[in-house]
Amino acid sequence: MIAERIRLTRDLIGSALEGEPDLAIVGMVSTPEQVLDTLGTIDCDLILVGAAPPNTDALGLVQSIRRLNENLHIIVMGLPEIPAVILPYIEAGASGFVLRTDSVPELLQAIRSAAEDKALITPEIAALLMDKVARLSEKLAELSLDALDVEELTDREREVLDLVAAGRTNQEIADALVIEIGTVKNHVHNILTKLKVHSRRDAGVYRSLLNQPHDARSKKKQNGAG
Repeated sequence: MIAERIRLTRDLIGSALEGEPDLAIVGMVSTPEQVLDTLGTIDCDLILVGAAPPNTDALGLVQSIRRLNENLHIIVMGLPEIPAVILPYIEAGASGFVLRTDSVPELLQAIRSAAEDKALITPEIAALLMDKVARLSEKLAELSLDALDVEELTDREREVLDLVAAGRTNQEIADALVIEIGTVKNHVHNILTKLKVHSRRDAGVYRSLLNQPHDARSKKKQNGAG
């Protein structure tokens, strides 16, 4: 699906994608309301969200889409090459992004990478994400995190969580556990719900932190207080 307020831009993107044999456009809409209404009636794997003006509500739309569907791939288009502007979209659940200066081949690369659960991010964005992950780890440690939430997971969900924490894609998890990719997506959704986290990244950090002894987490908390 393509979500872009400017009709000419929307039509040009649609024309550029129509000739790709592995892609099929299932909808073209202009407003966030149309996006959310349409997603409830069609089968869609990936959505392109325009973020360049006048698409001033793109970030809120990404957040709404992610709340509606944990598994839908979201590519944000038309962002400036400013890490501080891009990062909130990644945190909101975007699978990837395309800059204002990028070309159609780069858009196609972003789409196909997202479809394969691969993230294309710049070193600057990666550094900001690592800083966020570090702060999340500290926050969880301060809460004296225990394994109670993990105990609510089924054996299969724990296996999936371990692979998510190892950075495996949905397809790689499906291959490793010999299950359908749709089943993997359902397990990931259940894991995020039970652990009360919003992304695979957070679930991976959660799982990794549980490997630390409780005393080590307490010591980390004390050192932070000092």
